[in-house]
Amino acid sequence: MEEQGERGLQLLLPAAAARVLREAPASAATDHQQLDLDLSMSIGPRQQQLQLPRPAPPTPPANESRRAAATVAASAATARQLQQQQVTVDVRAVKQQTAEQARMASAERAYAERVRELAKRELELAEREFARARMIWERAREEVERVERMKQIAARRLGSAVSFYLSYLLSCECQSPSV
Repeated sequence: MEEQGERGLQLLLPAAAARVLREAPASAATDHQQLDLDLSMSIGPRQQQLQLPRPAPPTPPANESRRAAATVAASAATARQLQQQQVTVDVRAVKQQTAEQARMASAERAYAERVRELAKRELELAEREFARARMIWERAREEVERVERMKQIAARRLGSAVSFYLSYLLSCECQSPSV
């Protein structure tokens, strides 16, 4: 039965693979390190393949260390990728903050400009009101001065009229007989 299995394998496998299977000891079947998975198929006459000495597969610790190194490299690559993504997110956040600060500065500048314009208008209004008040005060002062002059003139006239009247009264008394 085993011969029929080998014969079937010889028909299916190329010559090199069949030879390897025949030469391999029985314990090699359980040894997975030297498995030959060459399943090539050819049409036409068989050609002898050159048998190059195959390098011995690496020992499991070396294979594991390669796997560990590959895992570490993959982890490092993933970490770099995550770090790059974080940097990208941080840069985007900084750009957003900068844009927000620029918007706020622009809004504050516009607000300051409006306040300055309002203050300028209020100052102009106050200057106009002050000029109007000064003009009214000047008119009032002129009016007071005119009234003072009129009062002095009236007092002089009254004084002269009173003097004239007193002198008239005195003169009348002197001329009239005494009773």
